[in-house]
Amino acid sequence: MKTDEDYMNLAIMEAEKALEIDEVPIGAVVIYNDKIVGRGYNLKERDSDPTAHAEMIALKDAAQNMQSWRLDKCDLYVTIEPCPMCAGAIVQARIRKLVFGAFDPKAGATGSLYNIVEDQRLNHQVSEVKGGILAEKSQRLMKDFFIKLRNK
Repeated sequence: MKTDEDYMNLAIMEAEKALEIDEVPIGAVVIYNDKIVGRGYNLKERDSDPTAHAEMIALKDAAQNMQSWRLDKCDLYVTIEPCPMCAGAIVQARIRKLVFGAFDPKAGATGSLYNIVEDQRLNHQVSEVKGGILAEKSQRLMKDFFIKLRNK
């Protein structure tokens, strides 16, 4: 069985795909029974789609592969703390466990600004949430991307 760090490295590999096409380097993988059932990376610019976040793409991919929107036996690994939209989708998908890399103090909705995934007022909460896993790698991808963007 792989560790959280192993799965986060897979999410980082997805983020690197975004970086290759000049997208904000955020990546995500959905895991079920030790296998990737969904993967995604940011495609907002390429698709001209404000919802094309890594998590949204990975959740949709997993739902199609699992043939169910209920991903209650799945775990999501994402390189950056999910935003409110993605946190809401994580709740709707019934994700069991959420692991993310770097915290996002400006848009994070799983602890930084809000905590949507553990909000008891909602009909579902994520059972386990871990932040800061391989955060330095995820932060480095983001910092390098924005330095490069400013230098253009």
